[in-house]
Amino acid sequence: MLAPFAVRVEHSRGRRFPEPPHPYRNDFQRDRDRVIHARAFRRLEDKTQVFTRRYSDHFRNRLTHTLEVSQISRTIAGALGLNVDLAEALALVHDIGHPPFGHAGEKALDAAMHEHGLLFDHNLHALRIVEDFEQRYVAFRGLNLTFEVREGIIKHSRDYDAIEHPELAEYLLDQRPPLEAQLIDLTDEIAYNTADLDDGYEAHLLSLEEIREGIPVFERFYREVHKIYPDALDKLKFNEALKRMLNFFVDDLITNTRERLQQAATRSLEDVRKHPERLAAFSPAADVERQQNKHFLYENLYYSSALAGEKDDAERVVGELFNFWMKHPTTLPPTYQEKAKQDSFPRVVCDYIAGMTDNFIFEQYEKYCGRMR
Repeated sequence: MLAPFAVRVEHSRGRRFPEPPHPYRNDFQRDRDRVIHARAFRRLEDKTQVFTRRYSDHFRNRLTHTLEVSQISRTIAGALGLNVDLAEALALVHDIGHPPFGHAGEKALDAAMHEHGLLFDHNLHALRIVEDFEQRYVAFRGLNLTFEVREGIIKHSRDYDAIEHPELAEYLLDQRPPLEAQLIDLTDEIAYNTADLDDGYEAHLLSLEEIREGIPVFERFYREVHKIYPDALDKLKFNEALKRMLNFFVDDLITNTRERLQQAATRSLEDVRKHPERLAAFSPAADVERQQNKHFLYENLYYSSALAGEKDDAERVVGELFNFWMKHPTTLPPTYQEKAKQDSFPRVVCDYIAGMTDNFIFEQYEKYCGRMR
């Protein structure tokens, strides 16, 4: 049973190119399946989340992170009576526009584009992927996703200004996105705030003592676990505390969002869209603990000296390859040389690099710029 403010698939604004209905899958389920079968989705397996494979090959990558976001999103959407199929499709597609090397690669690509008066935004790039780059169908370019999924790609994590982005005018930029889309940015944080602690601890870059001292919410649950299982291995107590911390944020997001919906007397999707702010949110107390968790990860893991060399390598590889192809356009694949006839050349180079996996971009760097130092 869907809540009255959920997105109903039968009320979808449809696809850019109309298609006949499928006999046993609704449109959002078809969108989910199209994303899963897309090349850009498969490439997430070899794109960095935090640790590149040069560091270890058993930590999370961009694909496994996406699957964790999908699981959390389905759980929360179901508890709130939202459209689980739409939430799942949005979770699976939310990182499809990320370049190689995680945020270091995105930073370097955006810096390279700024030199040409342009920018790189992974949400906008994701829309280009599903609208144009994926070529699987005879009748149209792209995946021909429903309006609601395309809107969620753009609006799940931020609001775009209609004046700055007139090309996005069709996506109701003056309105809030549906709750199914609002959830994704929050479930993304729940996933990486807990998973990155797990991987950082496994990598021996974060000690149990540092985590307990630096993250009060973790310490609270660790004390509970230690009281129940005093003789358990530290790793198992860590796992149990982390699981409880994840559950805490999920429970809080469900409970607080439900309360906000009641306080706003939300009775329809239109009420969600017209509300002055997003209705999906953590409680103020939980949000403070979320920020403490996030700040700890930035200070002690993401910007740690142990990972600094890899980030420097990533930024150098992206920057030098971008400059190389700007100066030697004939070394690009023929399809991208053809695209340059319709689009700006910096954008074409950016698109090419953004689609690469970590392994492939290293191969290209060694081919055109020399071996890694």
